Amino acid sequence: MNGGQDLGGMMGLGPIQGIDERGVFHGRWESRVLAINVAVGAAGCWNIDMSRHAREAIPPAEYMTSKYYVIWLKALERLTVEKGLLTADELELGKALTPPRPVKTVMKAADVAPSLARGWPADRPAASEPLFAPGDAVRMKNMHPSGHTRLPRYVRGRLGTVKRVHGFHVFPDSNAAGKGEDPHWLYCVSFNGRELWGADGDPATDVSVDAWEPYLERA
Repeated sequence: MNGGQDLGGMMGLGPIQGIDERGVFHGRWESRVLAINVAVGAAGCWNIDMSRHAREAIPPAEYMTSKYYVIWLKALERLTVEKGLLTADELELGKALTPPRPVKTVMKAADVAPSLARGWPADRPAASEPLFAPGDAVRMKNMHPSGHTRLPRYVRGRLGTVKRVHGFHVFPDSNAAGKGEDPHWLYCVSFNGRELWGADGDPATDVSVDAWEPYLERA
């Protein structure tokens, strides 16, 4: 969807702030929000693409004025209510009013480190041959879905070159909508600055985007 998260190429948003290398979090509450997201996500009531879409679905004005982990918290609150883990009244009161709903998995403290080390791989066994190869010229589709997509708005309709074939991966657009993983080939596609931003673009700029095969057309 075209939401507050898709800011590539926009002007007037101020300088990019560097990351404080002394720590990942700016406050203990941020680490707690991340931990709660990991623990509740492990219950299996939604997948990673659903959680991304929940963050993107926050109204743009609210999204762009919220801190990073505030966005994560708002999305988590929405998902827990939508999936029946909590009620809006329980969120408001800060306590349970009904017995907890049974879930597939309860993450224990001992499970955290191995789970994070293992990660959540999205590559799958290939079910077809890739349509494109490194060096192929491709055009990104001009698409504006109302649901989740990983195709940035600023590359839609633009010409690029396939640099690498990453493999066969879960398709986020389908996975976020609860329609199954529907894996497709994933490519690294590069774009010249002039192609993206016209005569005002820097011809020395090269922007790379990872894009699934359904996003690509042969140029």
